[in-house]
Amino acid sequence: MGNIVAIVGRPNVGKSTLFNRLIGSRKAIVKETSGVTRDRHYGKTIWNGKEFSVIDTGGYVKGSDDVFEDEIRKQVMIAIEEANVIVFMVDVEAGITDLDEAVANVLRRTKKPVILVANKVDNTERTMDVYEFYNLGLGDVHGISSINGSGTGDLLDEIVENFEIDTEEEEESEIPRIAIVGKPNVGKSSLINALLGKERNIVTDISGTTRDSIDTHYTAYGFDMILVDTAGIRKKSKVHEDIEFYSVMRSIRTIENSDVCIFMIDATEGIQKQDLAIFGVIEKNKKGIVVLVNKWDLIEDKQTNTVKEYEEKIKSELAPFTDLPIIFTSTVNKQRIHKALETAIEVYENRKTKIPTSVLNEVMQDIIERYPPPSHKGKYIRIKYVTQLPTYSPSFVFFCNLPQYIKDSYERFLENQLRKHFNFTGVPIRIFFRKK
Repeated sequence: MGNIVAIVGRPNVGKSTLFNRLIGSRKAIVKETSGVTRDRHYGKTIWNGKEFSVIDTGGYVKGSDDVFEDEIRKQVMIAIEEANVIVFMVDVEAGITDLDEAVANVLRRTKKPVILVANKVDNTERTMDVYEFYNLGLGDVHGISSINGSGTGDLLDEIVENFEIDTEEEEESEIPRIAIVGKPNVGKSSLINALLGKERNIVTDISGTTRDSIDTHYTAYGFDMILVDTAGIRKKSKVHEDIEFYSVMRSIRTIENSDVCIFMIDATEGIQKQDLAIFGVIEKNKKGIVVLVNKWDLIEDKQTNTVKEYEEKIKSELAPFTDLPIIFTSTVNKQRIHKALETAIEVYENRKTKIPTSVLNEVMQDIIERYPPPSHKGKYIRIKYVTQLPTYSPSFVFFCNLPQYIKDSYERFLENQLRKHFNFTGVPIRIFFRKK
């Protein structure tokens, strides 16, 4: 299961700068996902061989000064529930403020690891100012500069030391974990209720990672899977909250704990920015995807080509990853809800597909010979052979003489050819080029 690190704190202490440095300035970086607000807020990175997600809670506080404290508290509570490690950032220039005290009061009550970080320690004179923050009662303080990167290496060392070793992952590794994800009010609760409501052969309810997420061992109608539900996003108070932040953050944990995601969208609204953010998290985590267009019964004046046109519109929004199963359903009428599960299992099997190296080269070498990569400044690129890596999701490495000159367009061409000749529907593919 994935590890999540959340960066929390009041506005303007440098959370986004640290976030960008953690996910963007190191060599072993997996690409970040663009979020639904002005600031990027979710990315994946690797440190000391350990891959983890980073979440920036900055840029989500709205309203006037009198609601800042309540807004930040809610962000911290969500971070406590979803994250494995919490990085609490303060500003050494400003010293301890009332908002810092409010965040610290919440964090002192959690059992999750909390790492206190004093930012803007840009010179030796400010090093002594760090000691003021020991008064927050959260233990040692890391003095860093997120601008120039000083101190971030030691910070990352402590972050990964706090990750728990997952000893239960192999226990249920053969049982598909199917997550139900999507923004609020798309019908996640209705789908779960339709699947579970009247069935009596559901075996167990397994406590999930949050009080709102339940893992259910579902064995009805010949299925044998773990359904991971994020339907229980709590009702919001009268305070003006950024619901996009909460729904995406809730989804991250569920996505990382799954094999395949049933990605639900509202047929009456289509694909929106918030949907794209959640879809991006699924894709970057290389999980299988089934797109479920819910509330199809509310679409009036359906014509012969309505489904096809809607499918094309969805694929254009989700491009370039378009090799996706799309199912139109109504959870109210229970239309095609079991088709969604059947398709999810098919995608799960596609994700486990292993192609023998001999078969892979027989197919791909013929294609490469007919359509070789374009030359670069008179230098010809020759791909010698390809093999599939022993990874949890389909990954392929192409060995060639000049891997640095292969363009993104040719990489997409190879991916399309792999999808054309082998069944990877619903599964993101990774392609690497290495020197031979």
